[in-house]
Amino acid sequence: MHNHILSEIISWVDIPAHSDFSIYNLPYGIFSSPRHSARAGIRIGDYIIDLQALSELNFLDSLAFDKTVFQKNTLNEFIGLGKNIHQQFRNRLIELLTLGNGSLKNQANNILVPAKEVEMHLPIYIRDYTDFYSSEEHATNVGKMFRDPANALLPNWKHLPVGYHGRASSIVVSGTPIIRPWGQVKSPEQTLPQFKPTQMLDFELEVAFVIGKSTQLGQRISTSQAEDYIFGLVLFNDWSARDIQSWEYVPLGPFLGKNFASSISPWIVPMEALAAFKTNSPIQEPPVLSYLAFEGAKNYDINLEVAITAPQQGEKIICQSNFKYLYWNMSQQLAHHTVNGCNLNIGDLCASGTISGKEPHSFGSMLELTWRGSNPLSMPDGSLRKFLEDYDTVTMRGYCQKNNVRVGFGEVSGQILPAIPC
Repeated sequence: MHNHILSEIISWVDIPAHSDFSIYNLPYGIFSSPRHSARAGIRIGDYIIDLQALSELNFLDSLAFDKTVFQKNTLNEFIGLGKNIHQQFRNRLIELLTLGNGSLKNQANNILVPAKEVEMHLPIYIRDYTDFYSSEEHATNVGKMFRDPANALLPNWKHLPVGYHGRASSIVVSGTPIIRPWGQVKSPEQTLPQFKPTQMLDFELEVAFVIGKSTQLGQRISTSQAEDYIFGLVLFNDWSARDIQSWEYVPLGPFLGKNFASSISPWIVPMEALAAFKTNSPIQEPPVLSYLAFEGAKNYDINLEVAITAPQQGEKIICQSNFKYLYWNMSQQLAHHTVNGCNLNIGDLCASGTISGKEPHSFGSMLELTWRGSNPLSMPDGSLRKFLEDYDTVTMRGYCQKNNVRVGFGEVSGQILPAIPC
């Protein structure tokens, strides 16, 4: 069933025409409700398939793995079963959901939970998190603003996927409020820094991949092996305090300006659902070192957008970008991450870095969209935004589309709350 995505499949589940959660998708998440403890589920249309109930009703008896993984409050143990089991399970689920197979339909009331009735949870236990800096357009924009416009990229940028190790404990699921952080800030005209809430709170439009297979210390992953180690993708908002960041980042890079919060979408879209949306990477010049060389299409055509909603105002879409713009692809990121023998664990998260395109409307942060505040965005009520204000809600969405086949991520959102007085 690897080629299901290329042929028409009709489900007996009533799926809205433009739903992100078609039968071609089947993303994984952790949900709970007044009737359900936190457990594994799969989204289809406006429903969630209760995988524990599916197992208890014996629909998965033909599959040889421990079904108690669906009772856990993270997906890590299921992810650890490996891609062979994941594919077998996906094939079985598509079979059960396809129109004409009535066995599961007859049990729909016991298995399908309306999505509007549930609370979504962080889907994985994240032990480690790495953030890359893989968009040439974003890195160039930042270089123009903060360094030399004529030499915006640092000398190493086109030779390796730049990244840093972030803080896993502050990664939260979509819908979690974000409290405006305090920190040291210093403008060029000031002699001494001040301690105050950030005045330059920003989002970063990113996509992150979930590690699906652990490695041993000293083990390397090649670009040809990398996709075997990726379970799936989520939308990722790497909240940033630009004024704190610009004062602290020399000499060791991001710290308090980044680690106060990052948000992820609750549904992990498996790589099997994204296979038909592969696309070629940008041409890399100069040629990369041999361990970063790769063959075939390694980027993914994922449409992305960002919207801001302020209190008593309608939504304002401020950015439309695409995951395919990334200069450094996921396989290269993973190869570089492990070339020194760094080990990986199931559930680790690796984010892309801000995803910007060449056009101003495709810039993936307020820093770029307003050009560091010099060109504010107008909101529906006529007010202006240089950076995010208290009670703004930022919502990111993403989806793939080919003909009538749609595979989406839903959304990741978070509302800014005022800084807590010190």
